[in-house]
Amino acid sequence: MKSIFGALALCVLFFGTSVKAKEPKHLGTFGDWSAYQTTENGEKACYMLSFPKKEEGNYTKRGRVYLLITHRPASKTFNVASFHAGYGFKNGQEVTVQILGRKKKDSFTLFTEGETAWAPDASTDKAIATGLSQWGNSLVVHGVSARGTKTKDTYSLRGSLKAFKAISKACGVR
Repeated sequence: MKSIFGALALCVLFFGTSVKAKEPKHLGTFGDWSAYQTTENGEKACYMLSFPKKEEGNYTKRGRVYLLITHRPASKTFNVASFHAGYGFKNGQEVTVQILGRKKKDSFTLFTEGETAWAPDASTDKAIATGLSQWGNSLVVHGVSARGTKTKDTYSLRGSLKAFKAISKACGVR
């Protein structure tokens, strides 16, 4: 029940108050990931989300930290990765994302806006989604707050492939 209320709260944060979004339909919980389908302004959107297993940094207060992968078929945006830090990023700050697997490690640089870090282009989004859903074991996000506090958030990728398949099926993404 806690995860459903958390997802509803995230939906409000994620879709904002200017977008008319319906209550999300829970597609399932898969390991450490949850999958949802919703409608925003009459168009289908699907997303998967997870919370970090470990949050590190010398901070005293921090909001909700989570990672989303989103499909919006009507606007032709797929695999959009967004990292929500629970604090405002330092202006112009870049965030480093590492996907760690048994025999592979990939790093990506994201740009920031407010409390969110985004991939710079669709190919980076796709590479992140592929890494976390197909070969990665964990994902680590390194960021710096507006106050200069360095943070490191570690996510488990257990269940991410099943969550990715659920959102892709729900939104008709191949």
